[in-house]
Amino acid sequence: MKPVRYAYGLTTALLLGGATATLVTGFPAGAQVAQNEASQMARVVPRAGAPDSFADLTEQLQPAVVNISTRQRVQVAGSGNNPFAGTPFEGLFGGGGGGTPQTREAQSLGSGFIISADGYIVTNNHVITAEGKGEIESITVIMPDGTEYPAKLIGKDAQSDLAVLKISANKALPFVKFGDSSKARVGDWVLAIGNPFGLGGTVTAGIVSAVYRNTGAGGAYDRYLQTDASINRGNSGGPMFDMKGQVIGINNAIFSPTGGSVGIGFAIPAEIASPIVEKLMKGQAIERGYLGVTIQALNEDLADSMGLEHNKGEFIQSVVPDGAGAKAGIQAGDVVVKVGGKEVTRDQTLSFLVANTAPGTRIPIELIRNGRRQTVTATVAKRPTDDELQQSFDPSTGQDSDSLGNAPKEQGESAVQKSLGLSVIPLSPQIARQLGASEGTRGLVIVGVDPSSDAGQKGFARGFIILSANNAPVATQADLENAIKAAKAEGRSAILLRVQPRGQPAAYVPVRLR
Repeated sequence: MKPVRYAYGLTTALLLGGATATLVTGFPAGAQVAQNEASQMARVVPRAGAPDSFADLTEQLQPAVVNISTRQRVQVAGSGNNPFAGTPFEGLFGGGGGGTPQTREAQSLGSGFIISADGYIVTNNHVITAEGKGEIESITVIMPDGTEYPAKLIGKDAQSDLAVLKISANKALPFVKFGDSSKARVGDWVLAIGNPFGLGGTVTAGIVSAVYRNTGAGGAYDRYLQTDASINRGNSGGPMFDMKGQVIGINNAIFSPTGGSVGIGFAIPAEIASPIVEKLMKGQAIERGYLGVTIQALNEDLADSMGLEHNKGEFIQSVVPDGAGAKAGIQAGDVVVKVGGKEVTRDQTLSFLVANTAPGTRIPIELIRNGRRQTVTATVAKRPTDDELQQSFDPSTGQDSDSLGNAPKEQGESAVQKSLGLSVIPLSPQIARQLGASEGTRGLVIVGVDPSSDAGQKGFARGFIILSANNAPVATQADLENAIKAAKAEGRSAILLRVQPRGQPAAYVPVRLR
C-alpha cells in the first residue's frame, strides 16, 4: 500500500484494477459463461433489501478473484562493514551507510480478478511495479484453490494505476464482468473480495457511502466510490461487487490515521476503469487531454483573497508557454469555473474534465479574471508522458539568502509588517542577479518573516520575490501597502500575492491579513 498524505493520511491500499466488457475466449460457444451471469442470479440475490446471507453470491464470484505475488530486485543503501547487514539487527549496532548500493530480493502482494475465460486479469499498476530503481523478476497469479500460474504483463497505465496480466491454462477459467457504476446509489450493498495482508481470499461487505468522492489527492482520476466495506493492505486490484454480482469498482485506497481500515475506503468506478483496460488489452496507447496549466483548488484563503465563492472553480497558478491553455488565452491568476459547459467543482475537477476530453477537441472554457467572467476556446492537446513532463522542469539554484543582508531599520512597524508579518525591500538589479531572477524582474524582496504570521506558516522565507498583490504589480513598499488598504476596504480577510521563490516558478499564494 503506497501512502498518499493529507489530513489523516490517505493510504493507497494497493487496491485498484479494471476490467473489460469485450470477451474473446477462444473456447467453443456456450462452453463458459461469466460467473456473474449465472441463471440462478435472481434466486441468489433478492431484488430488494439486504440478502439473508452473502454466502451464495460469494461462492459464485470468489473463483474469479485471485492473489498476485511479485518477486523483485531492489537497490538499497550500502551497509559498509556492518556484519549484521541483511538481518533484522542491521540497524541496531551502527556501521550502516558508506557502502556501495546493494541489490536485494523483495516481494509484494496484491489482488486481481479474471475478466475473460482465456486468462486476462486486471490489477493495480503499483502491484506489479517495483519501487525506486527496482526491477520485477516475476509475477505469479494464485487461484483460490492454490493453483499458481506465471503471468505475463500485457499493459499498464500509471496515471489510472491499472494493469492487465495474462495467464495460460489448459481449461476455461471463471471470470467476471463489469456493471454500470453510474447507477450506484448511496446506501447500496457491496461486496469486496481480495487478499488483505496476504491472508488469501477474504470477503467483506458494506454499503456505498458516497459516489464520485474527491479525496483531494489531485489528478485526472481522483473520483471514487466510497464504501465502509473493510479494505486493507493487499486488497489492491480486488473487485467491488454490487448485489447483481457485477464489478462496479476496483478497491484502491483507504482514509486512515493508523494504516488499517476505519471504514472509509475508495474504489475506482467501473465506468472509468473499463475503457482503459479495453485499450490495454488491445495494446493501444492511453491518450488524455492536456491544457498545460498548473492548478490549485479554490480553497477558503484563495477565495477570500479574490472575493469569490468558496470551492467553485479552480485557480490557475501557471501556464506552460505555447501550450493549449496559453494559446487559448488562459493566464496565471485566472479561475476556471466551467469546461465544455460543465461546472468545475470539488467532485468534478478541471483535471478530470480535461483529461477525459479527446485530444484535438475544441471546448469553451469559462473563467473569472480580475472579477469579470469571460469565455475562451481551447483546442485540447495530448498529455505528454510523465518522463517528458519531468524533463520540462529545470529548477535553478541561487545564492544563500544571507547575501541579502539584514532587514532595514524602521521607525516602528510598517503597514506591511503589521498586516502580513513581512519585511520587504525593492528588488534591485544586484539582488536580482544574486537571486537568479530574470533580467527586468520587478518586485519586492522579502528580507524578514514573522514565523507566527500566516505568511510564515505558509513557508514564506527570505529571498522570496513578491511580484504582485491582488493582480497589481508591486515595485515599492507603497504599492504593497496600497493593495493591503484596498483589500481591507473591500472587506477581504486575505490578499493574493504572486511570489517567486528562488529557483522555482512564480506561484499565487493567498495570505491572511491580521
